Amino acid sequence: MTYLQSIIIGIVEGITEFLPISSTGHMIITQWLLGVESTEFTKAFLVNIQFGAILSVVVLYWKRFFQTLDFYYKLAFAFFPAAVFGFLLNDYIDELLSNVLVVGITLLLGGIILVFVDKWFESNEMQESEPMTFRKALIIGFFQCISMVPGVSRSAATIIGGLTQKLNRKNAAEFSFFLAVPTMFAASAYKIFKLYRDPSGVGIKVLTENLPVLIVGNIVAFIVAWIAIKSFIAFLTKHGFKVFGWYRIVVGLIIVGLFLAGVSLQIN
Repeated sequence: MTYLQSIIIGIVEGITEFLPISSTGHMIITQWLLGVESTEFTKAFLVNIQFGAILSVVVLYWKRFFQTLDFYYKLAFAFFPAAVFGFLLNDYIDELLSNVLVVGITLLLGGIILVFVDKWFESNEMQESEPMTFRKALIIGFFQCISMVPGVSRSAATIIGGLTQKLNRKNAAEFSFFLAVPTMFAASAYKIFKLYRDPSGVGIKVLTENLPVLIVGNIVAFIVAWIAIKSFIAFLTKHGFKVFGWYRIVVGLIIVGLFLAGVSLQIN
C-alpha cells in the first residue's frame, strides 16, 4: 500500500466512520477501486485506521469521559457482546473483508431500513430522551454485533439500537460515538496482536515495514473525522436518516448492478 492510497482511504474512513453508511464498506469499495491487494496487512489496516477516527471522539468529547464509574460500567455492558462475537467470528469476518458484493447487498438492505427509521421512531423526538440503563446498554451492544458484517455500519446499528431504547437521535448518536472507543481500540489491538504473534515471523516484519503508512492513514482519518462528527450531529438532529438511506440504496444498487453485469467484485 502506498502513502497516497493510505491518505485516500484515511479520508474515506474519516468521513464515513460516524455516518450510518458503513466506513468499512466504503473502505473496501475504495480498496477495490484503487486496486489495493488484499493481504493480512491491508485487512489489519482497514480495522486499525478506524482507531484514528475514534480518537477524534476522545478529543472532542473529552469532558464527557470524566464522568462517574456508572458511565464506564454501561459502556462495558454495551461493549461485551462485540468482544465475545468479534473474537469467535474473527476469521469469518476477515473473509468478508475482500468481498465487495457483500458490501453492496448490506448497503442496499440497510438503506431501505434507514429510509423508514425516522418514521418508526418519530415519537422519540417529541419527548425527553429516557436515561441510559444497563439493560439498554446491553441491547445496544447486541445491535453493534450486526455491524460485524461489512456494509452494515456500526454507527447505524448502534444508533438504531439506541432508538429502540427510547433515546432521541442526538443521544443515540453520542452513545454510539462513545461505544466506538472501546470497540475499535479492542479490534485494533487484536489485529496488531495477531500480526505480532504470527508464528512465521512474517506478520511483525510486514507491520514494521508498513507502520509509517498506517500512521499516516490514522492521522488523516483523525483530522477528517473531527470535522465530520460536528457536522453529522447537527445534520442528524435536524434532518434524520432518510438522505443516508437513499445514498446507501443508490450505492448498493450500483454495486449489485456491476455484479450482474459480470464485473468481478472480489479483491485479490
